[in-house]
Amino acid sequence: MRNLGVMFLMTTCIASTSLHGQTTSTTTTTKPATSRAGTTKTGTAASRARARAHTTAPAPPPVEGLAAVGEMPAVTGVPQTAYALKYVDITIGTGELAEPHKFYTVHYTGWTTDGKKFDSSHDHPGGEPFVFAAGAKRVITGWDTGFEGMHVGGKRRLLVPYQLAYGELGRPPVIPAKAELVFDIEFLGQSDTPPEQK
Repeated sequence: MRNLGVMFLMTTCIASTSLHGQTTSTTTTTKPATSRAGTTKTGTAASRARARAHTTAPAPPPVEGLAAVGEMPAVTGVPQTAYALKYVDITIGTGELAEPHKFYTVHYTGWTTDGKKFDSSHDHPGGEPFVFAAGAKRVITGWDTGFEGMHVGGKRRLLVPYQLAYGELGRPPVIPAKAELVFDIEFLGQSDTPPEQK
């Protein structure tokens, strides 16, 4: 059946048809058997379906968390992504790596996805940087996780889905409901205790 399907494919690719519907050139391969009505059997939908049934695609590799491990039973299905924090590193820092549960000193500017700036540390009185305790849930979740892998001196753009920002309600009138936010952050430093701020 697979050979018939290949011959049909070759015939289709090589044969050409004139404007009057007659074949002007044919292949040199053996003709597939034809039905009484003159139709090529391999050209019927049923034959093509049978040919596809014999062609089995290789099994996809196991996905972590789905296969049985230890006492955990296996499950079948395709993992779905509900939401994800995305980022682009603009500048790779040369300082120390960001550590959890430290006080981060940062400059930032935030936009909505239509390009409207809604906040920036540069616009605060004196243009002072912002200090927060990482992982203490004093900022949006996208910020608590968005500095992971950064080095001091680095700059990064965060693309924060609403689930990791201000949620379904937003913060009207500045942050709309279900608003994805964009932040440009600059990681200036980290410390065990909060630095003095002017």
